[in-house]
Amino acid sequence: MPVVHLDKLFWKPGWVQTAKEEFYANLQKALSEDAWIIDGNYGGSLPLRLGFCDQVVYFDFPRSVCLWGVLTRVIKNRGKVRPDMGDGCPERLDREFIKYTWNFEKTQGAENRAAVRTSGKPVVWLCSRRDVRRYLRDLERDEKERVLNDNS
Repeated sequence: MPVVHLDKLFWKPGWVQTAKEEFYANLQKALSEDAWIIDGNYGGSLPLRLGFCDQVVYFDFPRSVCLWGVLTRVIKNRGKVRPDMGDGCPERLDREFIKYTWNFEKTQGAENRAAVRTSGKPVVWLCSRRDVRRYLRDLERDEKERVLNDNS
């Protein structure tokens, strides 16, 4: 399935934000495709995304794990543009993003979880890196079984 990175839709070269109307138009276009996986969190767009999705995979990590992930990502990609980031936006870290990451649970976490819980969509809750590894392992196993059954 094609992967839609919300950062690619939101950030223009030089870390310029896309206008809200343009961002939502681009998101709406992506959502209208037959199949997709969306990566990222732009909270204001969550209700729209929930309306189009078949399933939610919600990464509900402790803030220390999130902050560690941000820091290791910055070190790994220093000076480079990640494949999931908008063109012309080399990796950077600033106080504002650290604060956003650290305070996410207080500012948006409970609201996002409530929206997901009441969406009526099937949800996979992943609360640790171990949960992610197990989930991916199970997906791989299920796909192998599907292929074997299809070839029988």
